[in-house]
Amino acid sequence: MTPSGGQDRDDEREPVTVTDKRRIDPNTGAVREEAKVAGAAGSATSNPEKQAAAAEPGASAPGPAASEGDSDVEAKVAELTADLQRAHADFANYRKRVERDRQAVIDSAKASVVTQLLGVLDDLDRAREHGDLESGPLRSVSDKLTAAFEGLGLVTFGAEGDDFDPALHEAVQHDGQDGHPVLAAVLRKGYQMGDRVLRTAMVVVGDGSPDDAAKPEGDDTAQDQPETVGAETQSKTESE
Repeated sequence: MTPSGGQDRDDEREPVTVTDKRRIDPNTGAVREEAKVAGAAGSATSNPEKQAAAAEPGASAPGPAASEGDSDVEAKVAELTADLQRAHADFANYRKRVERDRQAVIDSAKASVVTQLLGVLDDLDRAREHGDLESGPLRSVSDKLTAAFEGLGLVTFGAEGDDFDPALHEAVQHDGQDGHPVLAAVLRKGYQMGDRVLRTAMVVVGDGSPDDAAKPEGDDTAQDQPETVGAETQSKTESE
């Protein structure tokens, strides 16, 4: 039983195969083709760097394609940078324009309100000419209104002796010939806020010379001096 079982196991073993790996055929003396192929494969396997260089000749050194790619990237970066700078400049200009428009709206609103109150200032000027603002609560109201308007930038113009300017003065009468036009009388003051003229001055135009523009003021001062002195003398007499 035992020998027969061992014999069965020996029969089940795979047969031994002998492979001749000699590079030279002993019969013909020539180099076998398998040896050539194996040698080439071994050379390529032993030096993978050379294999990679042979497979990709353009990877070892940058060629014209790589240079063109770098140039395209640099051009794209320069284009995006220029676009960013333009966008930044446009935004800065937009902010300035918005701020300018906002200030223009504020100035226009102020001018509209002040223009409607110019009649009140005219009434106060007439009251001042009649001596009604010498004292009392009306004078306090006048002073506060004047200070408020000055704080808003309201400026008056138009005085006797000033040169006539058609853009600022409305002439209702012209006394004289063809001399230098000056303001002979001011019937209504003019007002402006900044560069905006709210109302022109209503004036009477007379002839004069540029050198005589200041003479009416000097004459008025000389004429007012006796009245001032007389008023002081009268007040001293009343106090005594």
